[in-house]
Amino acid sequence: MSGAGSPTIETDGTGLKVTVVAAQWHDTVMAGLVAGALRAAQETGAVTTLVRVPGSFELPVAAAAAAEAGADAVVALGVVIRGETPHFDYVCQAATVGLTEVSVRTGVPVGFGVLTTDDEAQALDRAGLPDSREDKGAEAAQAAIATARTVQQLRSGAPVAN
Repeated sequence: MSGAGSPTIETDGTGLKVTVVAAQWHDTVMAGLVAGALRAAQETGAVTTLVRVPGSFELPVAAAAAAEAGADAVVALGVVIRGETPHFDYVCQAATVGLTEVSVRTGVPVGFGVLTTDDEAQALDRAGLPDSREDKGAEAAQAAIATARTVQQLRSGAPVAN
C-alpha cells in the first residue's frame, strides 16, 4: 500500500484560511475525499471553504483563484480513473503540473489529493470511506496546512521546528 511509512502530521491551523477545491466526477469517492479534507482541516482550527469544479482538469485554475483571493492553503481533490484511451494521461499530467505551478507561482501550498488509479476499487480504497485503507483527502489537507505554517515561519524569520 502506498501509504506505508507516511508521517503523522499534527499542526495548528488556527487562523488559517483553507480552500478545498474538489472535482465532481465519481461521487462516492469524492464524498469521502471531501469529508476527510474538511474534517482534518477543521480539526486543526482552520477556517474552511469548499469550492466545486467539474473535473480534475479544472482544479488548477480554481486553486489559483483561491490562492489569489487570500487562501493560506488550498487542498485540491479529484479522481482520475484509467480508461482505454490516453485521456487519463493528459488529465493527470495537466492537473499535476497545473497544481504544482499554482503553488510555486503564488507561494500558497496546494495539498495534492488527486487520486490517479487504475480502477474504481483503488480509488475507493484511498477515499477515506469506512471500508477504505487510506484517507487521501485528510492527508492532503494536513500536508497543505503544515506547509502553510512552515512557509509562514520561513517568511517571518522565525525558527522552523523539525
